[in-house]
Amino acid sequence: MNVLKVRPLALAMFCACLSVPVAGQLRQQSFLSEKWDFRLDRDEAEDVWEQVDVPHTWNAKDGTSPDYYRGDGTYRYTLSVSPAMMKKRIFLRFEAASQKAEVKLNGQEVGEHVGGFNAFCFEITPYVHSGENLLEVIVSNRKELNIAPLEGDFTVFGGIYRPVSLLLLPKACITPLDYASSGVYVSQQVGERRADLSVVTKVDNGLKRVKELSVKTDVFDAAGKLVATATTSQATEGQARLDFTNRLTVDNPMLWDGRKSPYLYRVFVELKRGKEVLDTLSQYVGLRSFRVDAEKGFILNGKPYKIKGVNRHQDRPDKGWAISSADHREDMSLIKEIGANGIRLAHYPHSDEFYTLCDREGMLVWAEIPLVGKALDTPEFTENMKTELTELIRQNFNHPSIFCWSLCNELSKGDVKGLISELNDVSHREDPGRLTVLAANVEKRPENSVPDIMAFNTYPGWYWAEPSEMKSTLERWNRQCGNKGIAVSEYGAGANVWHHWQTGKKTPKADGVFHPEEWQATVHEQTYDAIKRSGFAWGSFVWNMFDFASASRNEGDMPGMNDKGLVSYDRKIRKDAFYFYQSEWSEEPVVHIASRRDVARRDSLTDVKVYTNCETVRLKVNGKDCGSPERNGSICIWRKVGLKHGENQVEAVGHRGGQEFSDRCKWVLF
Repeated sequence: MNVLKVRPLALAMFCACLSVPVAGQLRQQSFLSEKWDFRLDRDEAEDVWEQVDVPHTWNAKDGTSPDYYRGDGTYRYTLSVSPAMMKKRIFLRFEAASQKAEVKLNGQEVGEHVGGFNAFCFEITPYVHSGENLLEVIVSNRKELNIAPLEGDFTVFGGIYRPVSLLLLPKACITPLDYASSGVYVSQQVGERRADLSVVTKVDNGLKRVKELSVKTDVFDAAGKLVATATTSQATEGQARLDFTNRLTVDNPMLWDGRKSPYLYRVFVELKRGKEVLDTLSQYVGLRSFRVDAEKGFILNGKPYKIKGVNRHQDRPDKGWAISSADHREDMSLIKEIGANGIRLAHYPHSDEFYTLCDREGMLVWAEIPLVGKALDTPEFTENMKTELTELIRQNFNHPSIFCWSLCNELSKGDVKGLISELNDVSHREDPGRLTVLAANVEKRPENSVPDIMAFNTYPGWYWAEPSEMKSTLERWNRQCGNKGIAVSEYGAGANVWHHWQTGKKTPKADGVFHPEEWQATVHEQTYDAIKRSGFAWGSFVWNMFDFASASRNEGDMPGMNDKGLVSYDRKIRKDAFYFYQSEWSEEPVVHIASRRDVARRDSLTDVKVYTNCETVRLKVNGKDCGSPERNGSICIWRKVGLKHGENQVEAVGHRGGQEFSDRCKWVLF
């Protein structure tokens, strides 16, 4: 067991603007991260404990095996609580535990949470005492009929895989118990010259003798200048729960404008009793407007803004879902590098840390719940899904990057329109300012008519037909959805970076052993060409940005892996298709020789393909200029280039804006 070391964190507050010097001490947060005791509760297991750090998953090693462990695990931690801490209200906040968690303190039941992806928070003030306290968390990722996902092409890692923190708050505080949200909700109406804000602050009043409380809301621009302020007072009359609404106007606002300018304001809230500040909290918001036009596609701040997106799963080798801040940042860096402006965070709620990165980097985000493949027609399942959607919305309400709430993915069985309609109503009630969407893979399903906007998953060139079928498929889906615009939520093909062919034109077997890198690139070239030429297609999301664990798969010579990523599972290798999109999307210069990893060659004549966004590009093989290429946008091809026996030096040189950029590789002809 271990003793908690309390490490107060600097919360997001602008201390120079505080009216009370000690306000920074009103809230204290400490991460409970080091040296938890853990036991895997297999039926045949002995009472054997190991020491782990949280975040943690018990499937870090077996998550790519078809028989990976889905069951229970127990975590224990000793909290050392001082007499000074006992003067505060004490809360435990879990950012996620997969998939069900039962929390006990000193042997007493504190609470239970169902669902593996959203945060949950419990007040433990009644259960703690001064000195050492035993925290016990029993977690299960076993399959249960009323917990989504019931199906899904991804591993469901078990454990407390996101951070756990201890919150010390005042007796009257901005509540952390409203579905584990911030307790502050910023709604906005943005016009050309003003932005009208409505800021709701939910207060948990633990003061018995206070007659009146007030909430002051300040809005600061990125330079720290106060641009709007409002205060509302309210008689408590013994009420334990109070909602305060402050309305403010920001004149001539700087807009959150995607990758171009992800401008953020800071909304600073003070809970006060008279002149005394009881609690404070900051939220960062971006002011923007968006809609989908039937012909022009996605409109951001009044201008067409086609979403060039990728999908993301959150797992890593030897870590599963228990990833670090550095891992989140690396993923974002790679997504920025490719030039994307949108991310579908599939197939479940992701970490608040990553949504925050999306805010700061100007990424438009599709956020969704884990309703994948199959739904159960029971009241308990329906209520669980409504709760998970409510949690997702309230916990992420203030993130400007999020433009839609997704209701489901690929529900292709049974009559689920009633369930989807209920979820659609929940979303509109909780957040009228955002769109609802779903990702379908079967045409003419009844639920396809429910959400505000529609998207579909389709894989021409991989699971069916040829990649050239994307154009007609887009048009057909758009017609069936009422010609109101459509997005492609998934498309792509698998690729093992060590599998290659130069002459193959026949589609490889999706469930086969051989997944050549060249075919994945061909599929993306042709399918994305159809997407970008369709004005009614408001966006697209490549499946997937990264290879990810799918324990049931055995294909592409990569057991337990979905290899449709543009980047390898360990984030070390960018596949050829990555550079195709980078040459299409990025403003940075790109010159990339495709098939560079196919070093051992058998044919003395070969086509050479280069992806580039340079104005001109030349190819040299063994120092000899190969002439002008066939060029289609970012794709340049030199036909029947001769190779000599032995080692060949291949060089592509591009020119852009008066500067030279190059790429080189070696091929060996046997």
